[in-house]
Amino acid sequence: MAEPLYLRPRLDGRAASLLAEPGLLHSLVDALESPLNVVLPEQAAANADAFQEVFTRHRLKGRVLFAHKASASSALLRRLAATAAGVDAASLGELRHALGCGFAPERITATGPKSLRFLWLAARTGAAVAVDSADELDMLARLLRAHGLPRCRTLLRLSGFSAPGVRVRSRLSRFGIPVAALDDVLARAAGYRDVLDLVGVSYHLDTTSLTEKATAFEGCLQALGACRDHGLAPDVVDIGGGFGISYLAHREEWDAYTSELAAAALGARPALTWGGHGYGLRNDKGTLRGSLALYPSWRPAAGGHYLDELLSAPSSSALGGRPLASLALEHLYDVHAEPGRALLDQCGLTLATVQEVRRPPDGGADLWVRLAAKADDIALEEHGVLLDPVLLPRPGSTGTSTDSGSGGPVAVHLFGHLCLETDLITRRLVHLPRAPRPGDLLVFANTAAYCMDFHSSRSQRHPAARKIAAWRSGGSWTWCLDDAYWPLSTEGDPQ
Repeated sequence: MAEPLYLRPRLDGRAASLLAEPGLLHSLVDALESPLNVVLPEQAAANADAFQEVFTRHRLKGRVLFAHKASASSALLRRLAATAAGVDAASLGELRHALGCGFAPERITATGPKSLRFLWLAARTGAAVAVDSADELDMLARLLRAHGLPRCRTLLRLSGFSAPGVRVRSRLSRFGIPVAALDDVLARAAGYRDVLDLVGVSYHLDTTSLTEKATAFEGCLQALGACRDHGLAPDVVDIGGGFGISYLAHREEWDAYTSELAAAALGARPALTWGGHGYGLRNDKGTLRGSLALYPSWRPAAGGHYLDELLSAPSSSALGGRPLASLALEHLYDVHAEPGRALLDQCGLTLATVQEVRRPPDGGADLWVRLAAKADDIALEEHGVLLDPVLLPRPGSTGTSTDSGSGGPVAVHLFGHLCLETDLITRRLVHLPRAPRPGDLLVFANTAAYCMDFHSSRSQRHPAARKIAAWRSGGSWTWCLDDAYWPLSTEGDPQ
């Protein structure tokens, strides 16, 4: 076999500790069936603290709001409710869930596409509302007046930023109010003072580009200044999310894999994927075309480090080139951030049992491995994330699979258990340190954000994955079903 192309996951702290308990994990899957999702609420709380520490280092009054859309877990939300974090709710259901998990309304911001019922409950309870358009601003004001609702804390979500003298523009978004229309919207907001309390402005960009985010941040700071021309005095800039996760343990493996993937697309080496899939790359008469349509599984800065870089980024020359955090501090502005994926870094694992291991009909060296799970249960690849699962042999099993040949590294294709050719856990040829055997577990790391819940289904009447919460107590791991978790012990002490 050629040199294995590993993409080994980064596993820190609690996740690594739990993986060191193969007997426990096997017994959980035996009892609750494969696939099984495990969330780690204490890690989410630690991540929220780490984000807050970045604000403290910059001497900013900052707030971390968890972007609820990243996970449907009650355990994660309830544990975060026991911290200083807020929550960003993007639907009526998420708002109701946040309230029920213990978030006071003043710690909730309602964002995203909104129905009248969503707006009514947000306003009725006292949550802030991030408005996406002038029409939505009018709709909210009418609703407040018609129902005699309390004055509503409101943010204007902006889009379409540009920096003077710099050829950087934020990409087109279907969300937000174009900054070019800001003056008109501020005039409307000033006319709604009786029912709306404009507390700030915000943005959301679907990009990993620090430059684009810094341009939007600066644009929001300038928008806060423009508010004063209309007699408004908001003091919050919400810089959204997109701080990301670095999924892999080694940059060298990511660089090597993507280089070899390009070589495979050109036909310069054997295929690395099922059916020669190129992940966006293609061979055009000997020239590599396209672009890699993957999440950057290894990132030089992610999570709190990315937030630190954004706050430290220099403003444009029009604002003196000073760091963005310094500008916010000088004007006594509060800075809010809405991490979703990044706040759930190292907060979840998905476990799947190996059902079958066999060689392909053509007798090729690669193994075909079928899991007791669907591709939708392990949706890392659906979100463009490539990383290897961790092989956990069933305790007591010895040797290698009868189909594996030697006991060394093997290349495998991972299939789901749907009766569909397209049910591929990953299109990528995965390298494992040894051949798996039926009954072994494959553990997919860092699945708490988006992967566990966004695509879960009961296709072909296969059960959706159960979800449990796990935490250390008294030196050992304990667990409960996700919905049964509350951040306190049976005696009422903090969990």
